[in-house]
Amino acid sequence: MRDNRLVKAIKYFKPDRSRLEKLAAIAFALLVWQAGAMLLNNNMLLVTPATVIKIICSLLLEGSLLSITGYTLIRIAAGFLMALAIGSILAIAAGRFHIAEVILWPFMTAIKSVPVASFIILCLIWLNSGNLSIFIGFLMVLPIVYTNMLQGIKSTDAKLLEMAELYNVSWLKKLKYIYLPQLKPYIMSACSVSIGLAWKAGTAAEVIGIPEGSIGEMLYEAKVYFSSGDLMAWTVIIVAASIAFEKLFLLLLKYLYKMLERS
Repeated sequence: MRDNRLVKAIKYFKPDRSRLEKLAAIAFALLVWQAGAMLLNNNMLLVTPATVIKIICSLLLEGSLLSITGYTLIRIAAGFLMALAIGSILAIAAGRFHIAEVILWPFMTAIKSVPVASFIILCLIWLNSGNLSIFIGFLMVLPIVYTNMLQGIKSTDAKLLEMAELYNVSWLKKLKYIYLPQLKPYIMSACSVSIGLAWKAGTAAEVIGIPEGSIGEMLYEAKVYFSSGDLMAWTVIIVAASIAFEKLFLLLLKYLYKMLERS
């Protein structure tokens, strides 16, 4: 019994090949960064990774890092979740009614084609700077969720649906046993792609709108004062927060799917 537990523990903590490859890639990227900073030898242009780590540590000690990151995180997460919900509803409507797909096509095409900066400047007229990142994140994620979900709905096995209709299967059971398993890879793909885009668009909106206490404000100040160290530090924070949010959200989705399969 103890041997089995020991084997399981070793398997759990033993790093797999892909994880080691990713760590090696990160180490190589840091070496390239360090070499570039040493060759330039100009902190105004490029600081070393060690300098960035020192700045991040100082932000943690000051207590401003969590509050500023949390401010931006809440707004970007709100925009993303709104887009996920509304995009799913619109995709269901478009999958059910062809006229809905036709009506929505020009709107989704326009949102995908118009530059983010144009949306940001336009939305500054309608919204205050504090809510700008929510709406911009929502706009950027919406067409991705809608397109992926609609593709998943259209790819659903027609024979399974015919059989469900023949046996008068309720719509709840259709959703659970036919649609949700079919849509799983499409939902996961949409979320994986759109979370990073939401962070890019949301922080860009904050840089232009400059809401107080946001990451965008910190990036704007770094630009004004030509502080390459602060700029790189907040960029690293954005990347880390985006990756962490994506991993946690995808884990939550997988957990919900497992719970659904067991019920």
